[in-house]
Amino acid sequence: MTVRLCRDTIRKARLLAARRGTSISRLVAEQIDLLVARDDAHEPAKRQALSLLDQGFHLGDVIRVSRDELHER
Repeated sequence: MTVRLCRDTIRKARLLAARRGTSISRLVAEQIDLLVARDDAHEPAKRQALSLLDQGFHLGDVIRVSRDELHER
């Protein structure tokens, strides 16, 4: 895999990796792992939320009021 970064970002990444005692490659791999894990967790939650919306919610009994009654003053 090839990744293009500006020189300043590479310099900062080298410093960060050195402080953490790791490599730039490992930093990138860890971040990609985190992104993939978040996405994997997001999909089931999204499906569940959409399923709940499809089912609808019981908001109590239906109140039948005409438009005129609603706007009476």
